[in-house]
Amino acid sequence: MDTLDFQSCIDACNACANACDHCAASCLQEEDVKMMARCIATDMDCAQVCRLAASLMARGSEHAAAFCRLCAEVCRNCGDECAQHEMDHCQQCAAACRRCADECEKMAA
Repeated sequence: MDTLDFQSCIDACNACANACDHCAASCLQEEDVKMMARCIATDMDCAQVCRLAASLMARGSEHAAAFCRLCAEVCRNCGDECAQHEMDHCQQCAAACRRCADECEKMAA
């Protein structure tokens, strides 16, 4: 496994993790934080999964493809949750999650 083959997926995972971190932090600043609880939780899960997926790909792990399938699922879930909220940070996060899911599905295929 040549990590250069997966650089676009690694980049998408890192960008998604950063978008999720930003979204979670921004959600904590919203007036009704309780309403954002599921969004924050999915953001936190997604960021961690994306970082691990990027790490596995970067070091050429034999588990990278299997983990990227899980990452795509987590990203789709997070993207769906974020897309339900009108705030710009949520919409940007949803877009990053969808891009990452697409890249992970390609990588794992």
